[in-house]
Amino acid sequence: MNDFVKHAESAPKGYVAAEAAGLRWLAEPQVVPVVEVLAEEKNALHLERLDSVPPTPEAARELGRGLARLHDAGAEAFGWAPADPAYFGPLESPFAVETAPRTDFVEFWAEDRLRPLADSVTRVLGADGHDTVDEAIDLIADGAFDGISGQGTEEPSRVHGDLWSGNLLWTADGATLIDPAAHGGHRLEDLAMLSLFDAPHLEEIFEGYVAEHPLPRGWEQDLPAHLFFGLLAHVKLFGEAYVDQTVATAEAIIARAEQLGF
Repeated sequence: MNDFVKHAESAPKGYVAAEAAGLRWLAEPQVVPVVEVLAEEKNALHLERLDSVPPTPEAARELGRGLARLHDAGAEAFGWAPADPAYFGPLESPFAVETAPRTDFVEFWAEDRLRPLADSVTRVLGADGHDTVDEAIDLIADGAFDGISGQGTEEPSRVHGDLWSGNLLWTADGATLIDPAAHGGHRLEDLAMLSLFDAPHLEEIFEGYVAEHPLPRGWEQDLPAHLFFGLLAHVKLFGEAYVDQTVATAEAIIARAEQLGF
């Protein structure tokens, strides 16, 4: 067989269609390898079967360059997704996310994504933890991370949306994107998620990205604000094991916002 079948019998309605649409949308600009959708059914997705190889620094740099080109391809709006409903999380327990198109990054990130998610895990975070998380979200809502390193504002980028290291498959053709939560987002979102669980050759990925699309000095210090949703999602999905890291990330966001004058 030449295809890989992803079975989704227990997934919510529209999950398969959302993943298929996301993969096709990411593949549309033809700037970075994306696993090919061969067919979709109600509860199953047929994908190109790929053979993995060890990651290399050269492949990582090319991935960075490809991600920059993908982001530069743009999106209709912040929060817009190629399918509705849209989901985030593993096949076994994804949750729905807002897909309303927004012209402002803060409305999408702070109000549509972060605050509802933080409120849903208040009990797990605890009173002090939730207060710290809420303060970080307020600073994001104030515009501290609309641009990069406090400079300007970003237009909506075409992002994978869940680009932790497990959603990269390294092949002979380069690092290939799989399992997206694709939407219009901030260009640092994918880079932040790659940093969350230390993707292989992360510095080389960043080098390739900046070579293709230069970023302001200090941009890596903005990453906590852009991986915050991913961490809060881990609290929602997996519980207390991620609380300390999430609160520490909120503290880093607060410190960075203060450094930027907010």
